[in-house]
Amino acid sequence: MKAANAMTSVRRRLPGDQRVVAALLLSYPLIIVTALWPAVWLFTVLVVISYVAEAAAVRHASHVSATLTQIGLGLTLRSVVREAALLLLLARDATLDTGWIAAVAIGLMLLHVIRAAHSSAVVLVSRRRRLPMLTRGINLSPLRIPAPPPRLLTRQHTRTMLHLDVPVVAGALIGTVAGTAWPVLGGLVIAFALGLSAVTVMVCHARRNRHLDDRGRILRMVADEAARHLPEVVLYFSGATDCMYQINMWLETLDRLERSTMIILRESANLRLLGRTTSPVLCIPGGADMMNFPMPDSVRVALFPANAGKNIHMLRLPDIRSVFIGHGDSDKAASFNPFSKVYDEVWVAGPAGRERYLRSDAGVRDEDIVEVGRPQLASIQVGVPTPDPMFTVLYAPTWEGWTGDEFHTSVATMGPKIVRTLLDHAPHVRLLYKPHPMAGKDSPAVRRAHQKIVSMIKEANRVRDAGGTWGADRDQAYWEAGGWWRHRVITGPHPHLYSCFNRADLLITDISSVVADFMASGKPYVVTNGAGLADEEFRMRNPSASAAYLLGRDCSELTALLAAVAAGGDDPMAERRRELRNHLLGADAPDAGTRFAQAINALIKTE
Repeated sequence: MKAANAMTSVRRRLPGDQRVVAALLLSYPLIIVTALWPAVWLFTVLVVISYVAEAAAVRHASHVSATLTQIGLGLTLRSVVREAALLLLLARDATLDTGWIAAVAIGLMLLHVIRAAHSSAVVLVSRRRRLPMLTRGINLSPLRIPAPPPRLLTRQHTRTMLHLDVPVVAGALIGTVAGTAWPVLGGLVIAFALGLSAVTVMVCHARRNRHLDDRGRILRMVADEAARHLPEVVLYFSGATDCMYQINMWLETLDRLERSTMIILRESANLRLLGRTTSPVLCIPGGADMMNFPMPDSVRVALFPANAGKNIHMLRLPDIRSVFIGHGDSDKAASFNPFSKVYDEVWVAGPAGRERYLRSDAGVRDEDIVEVGRPQLASIQVGVPTPDPMFTVLYAPTWEGWTGDEFHTSVATMGPKIVRTLLDHAPHVRLLYKPHPMAGKDSPAVRRAHQKIVSMIKEANRVRDAGGTWGADRDQAYWEAGGWWRHRVITGPHPHLYSCFNRADLLITDISSVVADFMASGKPYVVTNGAGLADEEFRMRNPSASAAYLLGRDCSELTALLAAVAAGGDDPMAERRRELRNHLLGADAPDAGTRFAQAINALIKTE
């Protein structure tokens, strides 16, 4: 019984399809044994098994194949072992004379030379076709980029070319069985014809793409095409893929400007995550390429939504005014980073942002701070009832941050309690759970708490779907892809946070830019006070919470608060929210879009 359990455990740990793994690991030793025997028919069967196992391992046992490569038993060595075993079989069987055996050996060796030549050509073509930038909305036809070579010759090209030995191995085995050397000659001719043809094709593609080797010429030509758009404003971003929300939030605002804009990204993986925009886009990953890129003379302003080391490659241009626009105002340290003093100007939403910088002594001068509002908030509905009949609470916690502060996010310390209180509340409320995109990235505790919250919501939805009193609405709700009574876990970019604002009657969040953005709605909000500070001290440290209902670590206030707000009862913070809204986001007139455009115009006119 113990032995059976042990075998079961081994099978469970064995990665990939067990039959493929067994065939891959056992066929090669057995090939050598049958060659020494010699047993031609059994050798032939095992060789076929080895070829099939190699092909199947790509999909079903890739981990095993990668492990063999790491320990020096890679695909090339395994192919050489199979070929050496063939030569050993031919010598032991002695059906073919030594001259033909030597011809097979020399032929196999030359096939490896052909494979090396093909690989060199593939690498050369790949390097030449790897342009110093990627683009969107910029005409690249002047570069005369040729069509790519056939995928058969470039995708897993080493594996493909190693299979050139198949005709030789087949010819040698057929010749051994038939007692004639003609199949050997035929196999060699076929293998060399295929190999030399592949090399010829790749050499032709290398010659066809050689004009792409001049990176400086490519940078100049792309710069000329970009200059045709006459961009005056550049939106510049460098960051990880999970930070793309920081630039995407600005795209619609930039598209509404009367000034021509251009977007520059620094990480190629981010290009596919960039949202829709009418602006031309350049992605220049290399630092040297970025510094050598001839920036169009029309560019006057560069906007930076995030602080990053690669910003220096744009900041070094003396004729372009730099502006830090950030990705939301909050009381967190990121909203008054001393790095911001490297920019010519820092744009904030309202007076609170200005005070935050001046109070922190971050080195940003008062005259370099410009209040432009938050143009993105135009889609947030004000004074409009939420469309769903059930009172809806949006829980939108921030992430754990990079400071190591245990209470930076409420997910781990308070999240499950908040969610449990909401799920158990009577009368029913609906929960929208939309955590920060980076929540759980660096903290296992936050990751576990998030997963627990998701499980709680799934279970609550199961119970609610089974026992609710809204059965008459279910058919209609089915066709609308969900019911208004169902809790939602929203972890992707859609629906947008602001769309969630429009569906929510109450917000629960941490200290973050979510607070200031939600302020545009005028609705009540709750801020978590996980550190247990006195209310006065917490509000003094975090002015954006001065109009919030505070929630302690034990969440004991939440039930009574829900009952009061959901019933439309007394809302003592309503007037304070109206005052704080202007303090955080600036005056209503002119609107934020107009103020943002005016700030752009003012900066360009000072040039």
